[in-house]
Amino acid sequence: MSRIAKTPKPPYYAVIFTSLRTEGDNGYGEMAAEMVELASKQPGFLGVESAREDIGITISYWTDLESIKSWKENIKHKEAQKLGGQQWYLSFKTRISKVEKDYGI
Repeated sequence: MSRIAKTPKPPYYAVIFTSLRTEGDNGYGEMAAEMVELASKQPGFLGVESAREDIGITISYWTDLESIKSWKENIKHKEAQKLGGQQWYLSFKTRISKVEKDYGI
């Protein structure tokens, strides 16, 4: 089920992962679900949002830069990163931003 992440009052951080996929699933869906589950158990994780049509955009939210660094170095996440480069992505870009203001209904 898709939903908008419930984040705390800023400041916090957003990791924006934008990607173009290869054809076929090739185990991607299962690994993506596993990574969301694993990330949700990491210290500093606040939530995630994801959308895919022609381009995929996944945004994960974190309390601080140290939490983001720890997630990037997670062994299972490193395995997924390696497989992504080998078989799932034609190209990708990761951006890290500090959220200073948010609003909505």
